Amino acid sequence: MASKQKSAKLWGGRFAESTAASVEAFSASIAYDSRLYRYDIAGSKAHATMLAANGLLSEDELQAIMDGLSRIGQDIECGDFTFRQELEDVHMNIEKALADRIGPAGAKLHSARSRNDQIALDLKLYLRDQCDSLMELLDGVRRSFTVLARSYLGQVMPGYTHMQRAQPVLISHHMLAYFEMFSRDRERLRDCRKRINVCPLGGAAMAGTGLPINREQVAELLGFDGVTANSMDTAGDRDFAIEFVGCCAQIQLHLSRLCEELVLWAGSEFGFVTIADRFCTGSSIMPQKKNPDIAELVRGKSGRVVGSLMTLMTLMKGLPLTYNRDLQEDKEPVFDAVDTVSASLAIIAELLENLRFNTDTMKAATMDGFITATDLADYLVLKDVPFREAHGIVGRIVGFCIERGCDLGDLNLDEMQRFSTAIEKDVYDVLSVDGSVQSRISTGGTSLQRVEEALRAAENQMGIAR
Repeated sequence: MASKQKSAKLWGGRFAESTAASVEAFSASIAYDSRLYRYDIAGSKAHATMLAANGLLSEDELQAIMDGLSRIGQDIECGDFTFRQELEDVHMNIEKALADRIGPAGAKLHSARSRNDQIALDLKLYLRDQCDSLMELLDGVRRSFTVLARSYLGQVMPGYTHMQRAQPVLISHHMLAYFEMFSRDRERLRDCRKRINVCPLGGAAMAGTGLPINREQVAELLGFDGVTANSMDTAGDRDFAIEFVGCCAQIQLHLSRLCEELVLWAGSEFGFVTIADRFCTGSSIMPQKKNPDIAELVRGKSGRVVGSLMTLMTLMKGLPLTYNRDLQEDKEPVFDAVDTVSASLAIIAELLENLRFNTDTMKAATMDGFITATDLADYLVLKDVPFREAHGIVGRIVGFCIERGCDLGDLNLDEMQRFSTAIEKDVYDVLSVDGSVQSRISTGGTSLQRVEEALRAAENQMGIAR
């Protein structure tokens, strides 16, 4: 039976009885939003400074608030602060503790703000820091790719389409492909940060406030680029969180693609790479096994991050303006995406630093499968054979080789010329793997010249001196 005791909540003036214990347990967010305490305190200090500058707090009250908030922050850091479930969230826990410690001045702090704009502020401050942290972690992964590209410069491997050997490429070219992918991820985060970095405080519950405040002052104190333009949009906006988690999902998808290749390459069917033992595990029953579990786990965690993005998008899809309590569900998927992507980037950077390519095996894999067939077609184009005709000629030559059980380079000139009189003895120069690689001189191609140029550009981005 519900208690008839009058509500003791900070917002409880309207209510004639206390909240049911079951409701408190169901609706509390303090179990996870307590991790925002640093941002809540920083926002409150900036807000208090602005209130004092506009005559809503005395200097003595401001000092008491600033000192009280600092002590609360220190207590939380030291583990000497108890977050109480009945106070619902990080905001109410800190505000109640402040009022208990410094008296009436603490109760003035919430003037001209709502928990609606307060949580948007805390989340933006948090995500701004996470953008910076993830960009740093991405730099670690990008640096690993440049180091690998430099270490294996000139070594060849088969490139694949449809998981079939397609054309020979340099290992360094393959590594720099991932450098480009993760560079785009970094650019997305940097761009996302611009939209995060707009201050919501002062939007209040949803209509702004009639009290004399200076929103721009708070924004400047907290390092924002400006303030939000519409108080109704401010209260219900989570576009910035969706965009951020979208960036996280893209990063994790790129990690998953990388890990898929590492898992394949580490197996005996490929044998292209050796992953250091300390990044692998064994089997509980098969003593010979060396499992690339870290790569598999990172690949698997993409589901979590994509799931977090879907959670946020589903959360927002049917919400009317402005704030709705549904928005309390935004933080857990954000936190989980941050934790998952951060841990994945850190461990993959470490794994890559200890990765070894088996170059002899990779080169041997380029020696069959008609991997220079496209080069033969290009050769015919240079002999003024239309490409579609050249394509058909080479297809027939490949079919002939399959019947004979040989590769393109095994055919003599007479055999080649059965299919086209345009073929001359210089054809064998383009049928070699090295010749194929070196011929790919278009911008972004896999020739040594182009890869060296791309590698130097990557190293310059990373501040790696040569």
